[in-house]
Amino acid sequence: MQRVFSGIQPTGIPHLGNYLGAIRNWATLQADHDCLFCLVDMHSLTMPWSPQTLREQTLGSAACLLAAGIDPTRLYNQSAVSAHARLGWIFNCVSRLGWLNRMTQFKDKAGKNRENHSAGLYVYPNLMAADILAFHATRVPVGDDQLQHLELANDIAQKFNHDMGVEFFPKIEPLVPPAAARVMSLRDGTKKMSKSDPSAQSRIVLTDTADEIAGKIRRAKTDSEPLPSEMAGLAERPEARNLVTIYAAVSERTPADILSEFGGQGFGPFKNALAELLVQKLAPIATETSRLLQDETHLLSVLRTGAERARSVADPIVNEAESLVGFLR
Repeated sequence: MQRVFSGIQPTGIPHLGNYLGAIRNWATLQADHDCLFCLVDMHSLTMPWSPQTLREQTLGSAACLLAAGIDPTRLYNQSAVSAHARLGWIFNCVSRLGWLNRMTQFKDKAGKNRENHSAGLYVYPNLMAADILAFHATRVPVGDDQLQHLELANDIAQKFNHDMGVEFFPKIEPLVPPAAARVMSLRDGTKKMSKSDPSAQSRIVLTDTADEIAGKIRRAKTDSEPLPSEMAGLAERPEARNLVTIYAAVSERTPADILSEFGGQGFGPFKNALAELLVQKLAPIATETSRLLQDETHLLSVLRTGAERARSVADPIVNEAESLVGFLR
């Protein structure tokens, strides 16, 4: 059975894009993979944060993931497992500056003020590599925007193996969901749906009520033309394409199927049908999340149990990596 690792930043309640692009897939992978799912709270420190908010959002994210079907024994928070930081430092010393300079996500996040950002943001990809390789995970479900980081993780593993003269770290295979890997903003179909967007109307989060979901879909940006009957008609219509993509992903159908049903119609009936579908799929998650958040003691217990399991896997691997580089044990 292949081992899968994946993580999500607890920087806000997971949204529809997180659910369709990752979380729903995680729940499916549990059936035939040895899975570890991580709330990467250490990565959250790479951007400005509030300690109280980070704590609340970590618990909130845990509740959402459990409500969405993640096995509680497979879920933990990154900072509770020291293997991440220990191997991350080794990888800081294996990775090359030239490799990190090519990482486009750092350039995107830092923008013109790169000198004012933390060193943590710069070496973020090294810690991501450690997250995966601390477990000798061989499969990682990622969006296409993370593929570059996964390539770097393989480069680091290969260099470590070469430098130490061993075949210790395995090659990592990306698992890219075939559909809805990139759900776009409900206010701007050219931008990815994001937790950090200042407009709450731009995203549907997993704690939204049925009324909130319906309202956001009703107000989602569209154009004045009816829906086309063929995919080619969506080429220059990003907002329409986004809503059709969401409908197809949630219903587990193809965009062509959706257009065959709604093509030629205005957005009114289509949005009503989409809102009804989203409420049907997401409202139970919101209800269960709310219930779980009423018992913080239980959530903390779940994360501690998950961390114990994660440590039992990662500690022997990282202990051996430390011995290979020459650390006394």
